[in-house]
Amino acid sequence: QVRLVESGGGLVQPGGSLRLSCAASGFTFSNYAMSWYRQAPGKERELVASISRAGVRTNYADSVKGRFAISGNNAENTVYLQMNSLKPEDTAVYYCKAARVGGVEFWGQGTRVTVSS
Repeated sequence: QVRLVESGGGLVQPGGSLRLSCAASGFTFSNYAMSWYRQAPGKERELVASISRAGVRTNYADSVKGRFAISGNNAENTVYLQMNSLKPEDTAVYYCKAARVGGVEFWGQGTRVTVSS
């Protein structure tokens, strides 16, 4: 059974940090590129960051460059999103996605991040 389970969300003050985790199971993690998306209330889901299968390439939305960092651990089948200098506009539900060539993709259930004083 394929599972992607996000964790690490919560309430944080502006300027604070959070580290999101996405634990994968039920598929060969190293064969998939991993991504983090987010969806704020009333907005479309958007790509935040992605990392290639081998972890060689990363990609970030302009709005998070220099503040967020995506990393993966194939031994633990986990992908992380380190979020620093958080802003109220980062408030959203964050989703993890696994995808490979051929259009196969899996999504997690999301973890909520709220940035507020």
